[in-house]
Parts: sequence; structure tokens; C-alpha cells
Amino acid sequence: MLDKAIRELYTTNLGVKRGERVIVFTDTLLPAEDVSEGDKKRRQSLLALAGKVAETGREICGHITFLTYPSLKWHGMEPPRDVWLAAFGSEAVKELEDITILEKLIGKKEIDEVLRRPIQSIIESNSADAVNVVIALSNFSTSHTKFRDLLTNICKTRYASMPLFDESMFYGPMQVDWKALKQRTNNLAASMDNAEKVFITTSNGTDLTIGIKGRKVLADTGDLTSPGAFGNLPAGEVFVAPVEGTTEGTLVLEWAPTAKLESPVRLEIENGLVKNISGKDPYAKRLEAKLSENRDFRNIAELGIGTNDMAKRADNILESEKILGTIHIAFGDNSTFGGNVRTPFHQDFVIFKPTVTIVKEDEEKTILDEGVLSI
Repeated sequence: MLDKAIRELYTTNLGVKRGERVIVFTDTLLPAEDVSEGDKKRRQSLLALAGKVAETGREICGHITFLTYPSLKWHGMEPPRDVWLAAFGSEAVKELEDITILEKLIGKKEIDEVLRRPIQSIIESNSADAVNVVIALSNFSTSHTKFRDLLTNICKTRYASMPLFDESMFYGPMQVDWKALKQRTNNLAASMDNAEKVFITTSNGTDLTIGIKGRKVLADTGDLTSPGAFGNLPAGEVFVAPVEGTTEGTLVLEWAPTAKLESPVRLEIENGLVKNISGKDPYAKRLEAKLSENRDFRNIAELGIGTNDMAKRADNILESEKILGTIHIAFGDNSTFGGNVRTPFHQDFVIFKPTVTIVKEDEEKTILDEGVLSI
């Protein structure tokens, strides 16, 4: 059954053909990483699963490269040089290094306007060397990276981002009716497009106002067969980068990315930034410590709405953010999907049973009523 599910990933979701070049990569646990025994086992299983995905892929496509690299510890960090080399080719990497820009890209340093054109020119001129497909099975997400952005937008590489994936997802949210999911997700995105504001409330105290005027609302449907297609697998969300500085209010978390909190954590948000974190759960201090490392980590980077009716698990953010009727809010980087904040951090948090109202042309419309989609 696993072989069949992996084959469907290649053929149904990515449309891989015999002569195409594919990279499968994952990250390995560092000895110093402070994780639970359960998480260690999950990470070991992910490594084995990534190897199995690469092995099965060789029966479909003869050009498979399987790479591993040491954990980068956080979502949104750029993958290392070896992965850039395999994805873009030796000439592109050499030219980026010749102008001393690759290290800045990997380090997620601010890139000024003068350097953006040479980067684009180098990637474009060597795009024939780039891979056709990336299956990113790293524990920590590469979705919000320049690596992914350059591959999909310039080289037209098809990119499946699958952080925190585990085998059970093949038998749950990956078994969704893809046609129905695509229609539901696109309909929701269309209903939100050109909205100016979003109001979010929940019974546990979340009360947010988010500005999205001028920002493109994107749909993650699981159809990654077109040139340059990018999305999560499992899929099923509509997402948008809020206008920086516009988010105001209170966000109450009951779930960390991979675990239920013992008690809620309350975040106060002003001018688009997390200003205060309070709560008895130990996660409140860990989150405050992380956000204190860099002001941009406090940025309200993303609003997403889940659309996958086969997604059920709440203890894994890759799946939980796809659960039909949930929303998720992310902090940190949004530079690769319409925002202006580029920083080596992106973390999502799922919120259950929200009521979501959009404002479009001075008219209010409720699109979620306590977690029930009304589109």
C-alpha cells in the first residue's frame, strides 16, 4: 500500500515523467537537538520514509538524487550548498559564488536591489541545468526560502514541500478527493480575493483584525503538475501575506506545532508584531525566547484557512493547518508569497472553530462560522 501511495505522489500530484530529473531530500537530527524520544522516533521514521520515496521514484523516473543534510533547527532556513548544487547545477552555483552572493542567500541576509538582477540573470541563464521536480521531505520546512522561490519562479521547477510528514498522511489527507479539494480551495480563494480586511474571533478569546488589501490570496490544491507549481503535501489551504503593520488584537494558542498545550498561551499583537506573550504553559517562555532573537520573527506573516476534509490530526502542523474549517497564523518570513519580510524563521499555529469575516468593497461577509465553511 505504501508503494502505491508513493507512486501516486509522483504521478497524480507531481506528474513526473520518465526523463525528468528529481531531487528528494531530508534533514537529519543533530546530537544536540533537544527533542523528546517520540520526536526522535518520528525524525528517524522521516529519514527512512524519504529514502523509500527516492527508491520508489527510481522505478518511475530514472534520474533521482537523494540528499540528506544536518538539521537547520527552524522552519524557513535555507538548505546548504550541496542542495543548491544538486538543484541548480554547478555553473549557477559557481557564478553565484564568484559574485560572493551564495553565502548571503544561504544565510538569508538582506539582498539589496542592485544584487537582485544579477541573481535572477545567473539563475535564468543556467535554468536548463535545474531539476524538474523537488520533493522536500525535510523535518524543517523549506517553503519560505529563496532556494524554493528561485526554483519555482525562474526555473519552473515543480516543488512539493512536505515538512513534518509521516507515513500515516499517505492514508489520510493524501486520500482526499483531489478534484473536490481543488474546487473548494479555489472557490474560497476567489471569495477572499480583493478583500481589504479580515476579522477573526474564537470562543477562547482570539480577536484579530488583519489587513490584506492589495495582497494576492493563494490556493494550495495539491495539483503540482504545472511548470513552477509549488505547494504543501498534504495540501488544502488558502493563504495570504497580511500587509505588514496592520494586524491588531489578541491571539490565543491552544496548540503548539506538534503538541497540545497544557494551558492556553495568549499573544497581544500591535502594528503587525507580537508585543507580549503570557501563559503558564512552558511553551510561552520558549516562544518568547525565539521571537526575541530578531524583531522580524514577531511579524504576522501569514493567514491561512484549511480546506482538506480528510485532514484530522491536530498534533502535526503540516496536517492540522489543512483541516477543513481551521485557520492558521504564522510569524516571521513572508517574502516568498507576497510579503516584505525576509528572515530565517517561519512558524505556523493552528486555531480551531474560528469565525472569519472579510470586508470587501465596504461589505462584510462571514466565510467561516465557528469553523464551518460557508462558501
